[in-house]
Amino acid sequence: MLNANAKTGEPPSPVVALQDARMVFGAVRALDGVSLTLSEGECLGLVGHNGAGKSTLVNVINGRLTPTSGSVEYPETMGKGLPSKNSILAHETGIRSVFQELSLCPNLTVLENFRVPYKGMKTAGWRKIARLRVIESLNEIFPDHGIKADTTVGDLTIAERQMVEIAIAFSLRDSAPSMVILDEPTSSLDAAIAAQLLEHIKKFCANGGTIVFITHMMGEIFEVASRIVVMKDGLVTEDRPTSDFSRQSLVDAMGHVVAGGSTSTSAARNDKTLGDQIVDAPPGIKARKGEIVGLAGLAGHGQAEALANFYLTQTSAWRAKKAPQAAFVAGDRTRDGIMPLWSIARNLTLKSLVEFSGNWFVNKEAESTLVASWKDRIGIRTDDVSNPILSLSGGNQQKVLFAKALASSAPIVVMDDPMRGVDVGTKQDVYKMIKREAGDGRTFLWYSTETDEVCQCDRVFVFRDGEISAELTGSNINEENILKASFEFRETTG
Repeated sequence: MLNANAKTGEPPSPVVALQDARMVFGAVRALDGVSLTLSEGECLGLVGHNGAGKSTLVNVINGRLTPTSGSVEYPETMGKGLPSKNSILAHETGIRSVFQELSLCPNLTVLENFRVPYKGMKTAGWRKIARLRVIESLNEIFPDHGIKADTTVGDLTIAERQMVEIAIAFSLRDSAPSMVILDEPTSSLDAAIAAQLLEHIKKFCANGGTIVFITHMMGEIFEVASRIVVMKDGLVTEDRPTSDFSRQSLVDAMGHVVAGGSTSTSAARNDKTLGDQIVDAPPGIKARKGEIVGLAGLAGHGQAEALANFYLTQTSAWRAKKAPQAAFVAGDRTRDGIMPLWSIARNLTLKSLVEFSGNWFVNKEAESTLVASWKDRIGIRTDDVSNPILSLSGGNQQKVLFAKALASSAPIVVMDDPMRGVDVGTKQDVYKMIKREAGDGRTFLWYSTETDEVCQCDRVFVFRDGEISAELTGSNINEENILKASFEFRETTG
């Protein structure tokens, strides 16, 4: 879509305007009086801690939630003071959303998922139209994606599912999108694919589209956002042009101070004393007691599969009612992590029950003590751990998964891209916790799509086409060497 106002020199038109919007859930004030206007052609970077109110805000913007008080206006109702059905007007305005918790139907194909939100599609010949539109959008955003329209979504990798959902949001349906809300859109994408999306965002905004971009990856915010809004406890605490922020001032505005950089990490790594080798797994992953081992490379090249295969070999101890030898932290928490019908407490203690239970009875006192301890240690934002796990924000759900693994006595922790949707302050706290646990002799196998995280490790195996293309240690663990090994293996094998 083209920005007509840009051609005439007029100021950009507003797409949505909130005035003193409040959203209350019982005693929780998820939004506490937010006033915000979004206009054509801007990319708004929305940042804040997990639980700051970001998801509630965008759900008010896209019409999924109607605010308890205050107003939300779209172009058709602006200045008229008319009551509105937010969901209908948001849809008619062309507001689309891609959430951190992906919403595709796993039992349907890619083109069938495209059909679901397309209300005005004709019945006759719809598959041909859907195939054309979804592949057209995928080609535009993610060249060389390799995804087939007839593939069942459940058979795609999480990165491919994220790509499909993004492509559907930007596609031409009943109308062209005017605004796309992207919540942690690159959390499961490798750097090369994420770069393709960021370039598309820039083009979309240059043509008059509006983006709301939620991410904890600071570099991406500064690359694409024209304006940054900081939220804390349901309030907008900062709303300024991106040029007014530095990375440090943005982190400070969020309320966290990032710990030291890679130099101190490297020094600590070189001084570390490791124990005997305790992991030797295909296709050549090795780890010693107390070692943090990273798995790197482009997404979809066998890292997740290698972790899963290793973890499955460690499950026999659980069946024998003994303390498990390995604990798992999932990146795709909806599919592999949380028990959605269970409470926060029950999710957190699931891995540890065998350790403080006897004769098939759970020691409730021990369980409560464990939950209270880890709630405080990892900062889970809730007033009541008996609440359902789904009452938490996505980042806080991820904290529960970390607590579940670290609270167990398992000597090995397997982490499959576990920092998806976790804010920068919490990441730093988790990094410190991992290093402290490793110092006490616990071993970590850590797959991540974020190079900064991989560089926290003592040893890194770089994957290419399901095999290990490089093993890096010490000062050789850096972005340049990881990227070189990620592509070098393909070149040497033709």
